Amino acid sequence: MKRHRRSNWTQPVTRNNQFMGNITALNKLVIIGVGLIGGSFALALRNAGLAKHIVGVGRSRQNMQCALERGVIDEIATDMTSALHNADLVLLAMPVGQTTYIMTQIAPHLQANTIITDAGSTKQDVIAAARHHLSMQNRHHFVPGHPIAGTEQSGAQAAQADLYANKHVILTPLPETSTEAVEQVNQLWQACGAQVSIMSADEHDQILAATSHLPHLLAFTMMNHINHNTSDLVNMLRFAGSGLRDFTRIASSSPEMWRDICLSNREALLEQIVGYQNELSTLQEMLKNNEGEALEKAFSQARSIRENWLKSKIEN
Repeated sequence: MKRHRRSNWTQPVTRNNQFMGNITALNKLVIIGVGLIGGSFALALRNAGLAKHIVGVGRSRQNMQCALERGVIDEIATDMTSALHNADLVLLAMPVGQTTYIMTQIAPHLQANTIITDAGSTKQDVIAAARHHLSMQNRHHFVPGHPIAGTEQSGAQAAQADLYANKHVILTPLPETSTEAVEQVNQLWQACGAQVSIMSADEHDQILAATSHLPHLLAFTMMNHINHNTSDLVNMLRFAGSGLRDFTRIASSSPEMWRDICLSNREALLEQIVGYQNELSTLQEMLKNNEGEALEKAFSQARSIRENWLKSKIEN
């Protein structure tokens, strides 16, 4: 069995349309955590004809019933043993803070060739949990992953089949992960419409701390800052425009999920917070010293960076 060698650089995986047409459908797909992310994966594979039977595992009976009624899943699991029996692939899509607990629950019931993957926003902690709780045989078939997609909505009612269309998915395989398992997970994400890349878990966590985790933390903090600095929050927000609404949109995200993400990636996130505080301190000094030219230069640089980024997204 070939093993996947980890690299220190991002490796895009290109779509091979002829090969994609030869994907074998999953007889049994198990989704643990049937919310926006897990539910959308299930719907996308169902629409692609690549999941014959989908079993859902979750904490909320109401959410699971919603998933069943919407056709996101075909069956609500009654226990982990029956859920994982003859499973071809298991997607862990619950909050990352539950990873260790869930791995202890699934480890005794995983079959030798069942592929396990996840959708967590942090990767080094997920890999550490897998090394501790999964057998070497199961780690051969473990492919850590992260779809960079989503909305501020949550739950099975938010799932949508096209959520991953033209979105990035990052895979961070272990050195012992088989190339066959990586390729199968790669193919399934591509069938969802995603663009797949492979990188190390450390690189992933550093990048996401800057581009996702810090922005969410700032959005939550901005809303708390406004609340703490007014005696009439309703009146203040009555006059807020689209700038505040757009900046804080992601503050409507799941507090539980983002608590877990921030704690899981706290070292990288703390580094980003220090860097951001330094940027704010620089702007603070510009304001104190009435340095209009310096402010304009900083703002122009930021606008140029953003416009070039948006232009590259359109071109790609």
